[in-house]
Amino acid sequence: MTQQIILASGSDIRATLLRNAGVKFDVSAPRVDEVMVRDALLSDGAPARDIADALAELKAQKVSAKQPGALVIGCDQVLSFDKALLSKPATQDEAREQLRRLRGNRHELLSAAVICEGGKPIWRHIGIVRMAMRDFSDDYLDAYLDRNWNSIQHSVGGYKLEEEGVRLFTQVQGDYFTVLGLPLLELLNYLTVRGDLPA
Repeated sequence: MTQQIILASGSDIRATLLRNAGVKFDVSAPRVDEVMVRDALLSDGAPARDIADALAELKAQKVSAKQPGALVIGCDQVLSFDKALLSKPATQDEAREQLRRLRGNRHELLSAAVICEGGKPIWRHIGIVRMAMRDFSDDYLDAYLDRNWNSIQHSVGGYKLEEEGVRLFTQVQGDYFTVLGLPLLELLNYLTVRGDLPA
């Protein structure tokens, strides 16, 4: 008998990716002060990879402690640019400033997933995608933000590759699902090998 699978995330796109892949799961979004944890790790000099991994693990552990018999998937995504991490923009002006910094440059998106069982991590993966943004005009940027703000305001970097945000880029090196916030192929493979998904 396969175990219950819980997605410890309130992300609609992550839930959609799992659902579209035929995975049966429940959702339980934990309350985690991501900003406090991220800032503490940054002050200790932690690299972007470790921050994404630590936040994903924390979310999974929090839900797993209440559901010890389930497999709990925690996820986190960070954007690394010029030795700094960019967060989800709080305002349209903040999104404009982030996109001005990123345009004409390359950055990395890191998507971490950790599975916990009985409150302890049993699997983890961090996907990395390298992205090159084109040198778009201020006029296009303003129009883009006006059209898309309601959708992108919860997206790190101020874009969604699955929507108009794809027009901001000249190159994406890496896995599409990792861009969307979940290293889906690696996760599905692990669950299949374990026997939680039919082979």
